[in-house]
This record gives sequence, C-alpha cells and structure tokens, in this order.
Amino acid sequence: MRRQRPVDDPLFGRAEPCECILAEAAEVRRDRLERLSNLGQLTRFTFEGLARNDRGSAFDEALGVARSYAGEPTGWLVLTGPSGSGKTHLAAAIANERIGQGKPALFMVVPDLLDHLRASQEPQEDELGYHQMFEQVRSHPFLALDEMDGAAGTPWAREKLFQIVNHRYNAELPTVFTASLLRQLDDRLVTRLSNSRLSRVVSLEPPSQPGYEQVGGMTRERLAEHQFRNFDVRPARTAPEERESLQGALRAAQHFAEDPRGWLLLMGNNGCGKTHLAAAIANRCLASGRSVFFAVVPDLLDHLRASFAPGKDTGYDELFDHIRNAGVLILDDFGAQASTEWAVEKLYQVVNYRTVAGLPAVVTTDRGTAELQAAHPRIMARLLDPTAGNSFWINAGHYRLGRLPAGEQRQPRHSR
Repeated sequence: MRRQRPVDDPLFGRAEPCECILAEAAEVRRDRLERLSNLGQLTRFTFEGLARNDRGSAFDEALGVARSYAGEPTGWLVLTGPSGSGKTHLAAAIANERIGQGKPALFMVVPDLLDHLRASQEPQEDELGYHQMFEQVRSHPFLALDEMDGAAGTPWAREKLFQIVNHRYNAELPTVFTASLLRQLDDRLVTRLSNSRLSRVVSLEPPSQPGYEQVGGMTRERLAEHQFRNFDVRPARTAPEERESLQGALRAAQHFAEDPRGWLLLMGNNGCGKTHLAAAIANRCLASGRSVFFAVVPDLLDHLRASFAPGKDTGYDELFDHIRNAGVLILDDFGAQASTEWAVEKLYQVVNYRTVAGLPAVVTTDRGTAELQAAHPRIMARLLDPTAGNSFWINAGHYRLGRLPAGEQRQPRHSR
C-alpha cells in the first residue's frame, strides 16, 4: 500500500507493508524463535502464570529477580532449589519473555544436551553435526541450562559441560542455570557459577506441602494400609531363616525411610512383602514432609508413551522431567516391563539421573540378579553400586501363602 506522505519524505511514493502484514511478520518471527528455542511444552510458562501461584515470599522474590533479568539480561542468573521449587518454570519464563521481545533464546536440559552432542557425532540427514551443535550452544546470545546437576558423571560429559560453561564465562554471555545443589557439581563449575562478579545465585524453597502421586493403582487409600507396624515378620508356615530375612528387610526399609539417600533395592520372590515395605517407606516419607512418586514400572512406561499423544495437558518432556526429579521415587515391579530398546533407555535415564543427582529411590523386583544383569547391565551397575545405595534379598515365601511346595528351592539370600 502507499501512504499519504509529504513530497520531501524519504518514503514518498514507495510501497509500504500494511499493519496486518507487520503484525503477521511479528507472529511469524515469534513462531520461528519458539521453534529454535527448544522450549517445547514449556512455552506456556510465563511470568503472568507464575505470578498467580501462591508459592510463598521466597518464590515471589525470585520471580521479581527473574522478571528484572529477562528485561535486561546481563551476566548469569543461577537458580537453586529442590525438585518442585519452581526453578525450571522461572528459567522457561525468562526464555519465553525474551522470545516475546523478539530476541532469540535457547533452552537446554543438560542431560538431554549431552545426549544430543553424543548423537551429533554421527549425524543423520538434515541434522546438525557435533561441531555445529556445540558451537551453537556455547555461543548462543541467550542460553538457559536446566538441571546442571543432572549430567552423567562420565569424564567426557563433565568436560563438554565445562567447556560450554567456561566459554560463556570468559565471554560473559547471558545465561540462566538451574541446579538442585551447587555443591554437587564439579569444582570448576562451582567456581564459575558462584562468582559474585558475574553471577547472581537465588535459592528457592521446597514446595510447602508434600505431595503424593502414583501410576499403577497404589492410591493414597491403599498406601495408608501398608505401614511398618503391620508388616508381619512371622507369617504362617515360615522357617526361622525366612523370618530372619523378613526382619532384616524391615530394618533396612525403616533405616532408609528415616534418612532417604541413594537407592534401596528390594529383591525377592513374588508376594514376599517388597511392595508393602516400599509403601511403608512412602508413608513415612510423606509424614516427614517429603514428596513421593509411586510407580509400577510397566504402567509408568505406558504413561510416558501416552504423553506423546496430541492434546495432552502434560507433554512427554515435562512429565519425564517431573518423574526423574520426584522427591522420593518408588519403582515397583522392575523387570516386569517389556524390554524394548525405548523402555530400557528411558529407565536407564531415570536411574542414571537420580544416581548422579543423589536423589533417593526404592526399587522392587521379583527377578533374580543374574537375569536383571543380563537384561539391564547399565541399570544394574547403578543399582548394585555399593557407593550409591543398598540392596536386600528377601529370602521368604509368599506373604499370605507361606512356604513353597516341598522340594522347591528359593533363590539364595542376597543382601548388601
């Protein structure tokens, strides 16, 4: 269109875009920036939405800091706090605010970033090669790195992450980091992220109320029925060595519930009481103010697959991140799932993430150690690592049915 302009106006007689075209161009630019941002389902996290959440004064203060940083991002903003404290939401809101201003932003979950870098060493058609991807991340004008303490503990992963952080440190590129605890990171990373000249560290508080979530049927009502006080260590028709094993398992579970750290792997024949003890641990953790996610493994994997379907309120990435960051995670009936390549990889990512981050979890299984090690060598290397947790074999029969028929042998007791 041509506008009425004075003859001496530089735009006199020239075609100009109408308002609708200008608006469309802005919308197209936003869509393009969102596609390049890697935010995915997190595009819905805005400051306006977060402001409506009643999370307490500490979160309100962090929200104000994040708003100010998004308006003029200089230096680094480091958000720390336990799972559920809102640090990922704030980081995503900052990135979304930048995109709303027409500025580029890149959001990367650190474990996923390292997976992408590994895969990019042998890129498929139309995919970025390793050097292109690495350079894009470390030199991006605005980067948000989520879950810094979720990186795999291999020397390669630690070095790649440090190279990215160190480059952005030297160039003083605007960056947002989230982590549960800074002290869990590599010393070199801690030095840079806590440098007061460049970084502002904001600590967030845990959610005010412990929550319970479940996948697979262990409702809160059913959970309440399984307590330590009603775990029978002397069921009918059990031999003395079986009672001793049940007593040992009860002590191990009670000890873990009082101070949840690392892994507790409860192994034993079907019906020996593993799930009861796992549920009792969940009840004790909830009573002490910890959040719990209780999942039957085959149902959990179905739940994750279903999240890929369009129209879901919670997308796969957000759901997967929520599960692996749960306060206390209970994986019941491990080994009963179909061992597809996808299922094995997802379970390994959960186990590896929580091992590296030091997050507590309980796993129950009725499969033997040899069978599990053959089917899941990487997972079992984590679960059976004596520095990462404890395992206990319950050498007892079915909780209600008692002993096995004469002539049958139980698997030998295995405990650590």
